[in-house]
Amino acid sequence: MTSSAAYLVPALAVGVPVGIYALFISLVSIPYIQRFAVYAHTINTLWWPPHNPNRPERWGFAKNQVTPFPLHTLDHQTLYAWHILPLGLYARHESALAAQDRSSTGGFVPDITTTLNFKLLRDDPEARLVLYFHGNAGHITQSIRPRSFHALTSVSSKVHVLAIDYRGFGLSTGSPTEQGLVLDARAAVDWATQVARVPAERIVLLGHSLGTAVAAAAAAEYYSYSSRRSTPEAAACRSSSDDDDDETGEDDDETRETSPRESESQRRGEAMEFAGIILVAGFSSLPTMLSGYAIAGWIPVLRPLSYWPWLLGKVMSRIVDKWPSAERLTRLTKSAKMDGRRLNLTLIHARNDWDIPYHEDDKLFKRAVRGLVETELGVGTEYRTNEQEDEDEDERERSRKEEERVVESSVENLLEKEKGKRTVERWMGDVKKESERAFVTKWEDEGVCIRQELWPYGGHNNLMFYAPVPMAVMKAFGLADQPESSRD
Repeated sequence: MTSSAAYLVPALAVGVPVGIYALFISLVSIPYIQRFAVYAHTINTLWWPPHNPNRPERWGFAKNQVTPFPLHTLDHQTLYAWHILPLGLYARHESALAAQDRSSTGGFVPDITTTLNFKLLRDDPEARLVLYFHGNAGHITQSIRPRSFHALTSVSSKVHVLAIDYRGFGLSTGSPTEQGLVLDARAAVDWATQVARVPAERIVLLGHSLGTAVAAAAAAEYYSYSSRRSTPEAAACRSSSDDDDDETGEDDDETRETSPRESESQRRGEAMEFAGIILVAGFSSLPTMLSGYAIAGWIPVLRPLSYWPWLLGKVMSRIVDKWPSAERLTRLTKSAKMDGRRLNLTLIHARNDWDIPYHEDDKLFKRAVRGLVETELGVGTEYRTNEQEDEDEDERERSRKEEERVVESSVENLLEKEKGKRTVERWMGDVKKESERAFVTKWEDEGVCIRQELWPYGGHNNLMFYAPVPMAVMKAFGLADQPESSRD
């Protein structure tokens, strides 16, 4: 009996954790459960009355400084959104803004175009707008998000913020998917440019954590020539919208105000040039990030499977929403350079980020530079005839691999030779400790500027209201170069 117990205890000590982990891996292979775990969209504090997002004053905003309103997507989801006035602008119009009566709707504004807040954005030819895409879990007022909004709207009396809750988050309808969140970002951009009439060159896309993947996907789509016509989600939404119009014969008036239709220029596939794209605490792709991810830096998710590469590969292949941000940044920089457009891309990460390691930014930076290299090498620009398409499949695969090898080698050599020259290091303390080392790398190629900043502090979340992020917004809008008086 004693002998059996001696074997049973160690077996249980090993077997129970392994069994629980195996059950966890099996469960997250189911798309519904996997998305629940990745987006964590149902984990919020809406059940607690003090966390009613229709009362922004609870988070330190002035009365009616924030306008909660609905924003409609092309596939007929309704997103919960906040338009936040810059504090300096609010102060100039405080009496009129505070006098607006929103009591009948509990603070929520069904039609934002009737408010003074909206008119102050639309009618100001110098107004700037930050489109804020938050990370996973919670809703628009949870975690550090209100503090981040305060930091951004204190930068200048010209800088407004539009923040949304993705579908399935907070008070928004629907359920989150990669394609769906990209459509949500498009709804925000289209509302800003078509309803609020803020041109793209006065708009910054700002993403944090999961929001970096959303912002990167939206930017790549808007910068890619004819992308509005060619992406599956765009085609699906156009088809859905057209079908609905055929059935009803007209648009709903309220929906028309907050759900823009594609303009003629967009139907022609014309690209946009944003003032900047700022990605804070980004990652290269969801499968790659999860393969080394540890919750709070301690609890590994897929890392134990690295001992069995074949099993890790199999599990990673079951991830339904890939979020390939690195690939999208390659497409983004390549499109911008090929078409001679201006692009201002900023990557910011904290060294002490325990959720997403700062090395992920190196991958994003490398793939952004790769887009410029591919343009120089003419990768993907050649025209293929029908005869060439009929070439032997093996020969095409060999050519693809050789092309990949050449491009990868060129990027590696270029970064090894040039990145150090374009990097400025800063030490935050009196003693040069690696933990207090910061750096900024600036890579410029014609109209394309890729900027990578490593900041020692802030972790995964607090970095959003630390100096590097508001400063990046100021630089993107050109406010850092203006005299102090002209910023107000």
